[in-house]
Amino acid sequence: MSDQSAESAASDVGSTTAIPAKQALLMRQRELESELAHARQAAGRAKRGVGTDDSLVIEPEEEGWLLTYLDTMTLLLVMLVVMLAFAGKNGGLEGIKQAGSARQAAHDGLLPATDGVLPETALQVPTPLPSKPVSDPLKGLALDQLGDDIEVVVNESTVSFRISSEILFSSGQADLSLAGLAVLRRLVPVLNASAHRIAVEGHTDSVPVRSGRYPSNWELSGSRAGGVVRYLEANGVASQRLRAVGYADTRPLVDNATADGRASNRRVELIMEAPGS
Repeated sequence: MSDQSAESAASDVGSTTAIPAKQALLMRQRELESELAHARQAAGRAKRGVGTDDSLVIEPEEEGWLLTYLDTMTLLLVMLVVMLAFAGKNGGLEGIKQAGSARQAAHDGLLPATDGVLPETALQVPTPLPSKPVSDPLKGLALDQLGDDIEVVVNESTVSFRISSEILFSSGQADLSLAGLAVLRRLVPVLNASAHRIAVEGHTDSVPVRSGRYPSNWELSGSRAGGVVRYLEANGVASQRLRAVGYADTRPLVDNATADGRASNRRVELIMEAPGS
């Protein structure tokens, strides 16, 4: 920019003393923008070999620094206008502080003030919920009174009392023997010591039934389970807790290929079921 232009700018500033500072900055911004546009047009003409007016001649190599200078001046004027706008409201920095406090208020309640350190509550491991205590299915049962003829099998939610059919019934029959009645008599107090449901299951081996009274092992196993249920009901076990099921030879404990295996599969099981099972 020439000395003449500088003097002209100084005289212009002196002549606008009555104009507010903000308006003077805006006017100066417009002047610089006009000069920037004029300089770019002149640079374009210089590249194309077109002559410019005598007041402003720009060589191609001077274009870079002049455009950068004018852009910088424009940005500075914009910043001054913004700062002047804040100063007109609440005194410069005070307006900036209020803007910062407004942003902070918008986040209040979301995260606690930590000064760079996480609060203790954020580092605490959640306390696991107490697990439901597992009740002992054998608690309160007088198992020492059962004798050796009853096998007790404890599962996750059930207790099974397994009795060999050889003790309870004669071969191919569903009527309880005297030995079977004695075994069940010892079992009744144990069953009455709880309120659990009781499933009486009858099981046979795979040998077909040769008795005309029972056409198949289905009828024989179901009739044996029903005979045990009738005895328990007659001796004080609530009928609402009882049910009889016949499985024939569909649920063997061992292979039916041997005599010992078939003897093990011929059985009656009384299963005490925990609530909800």
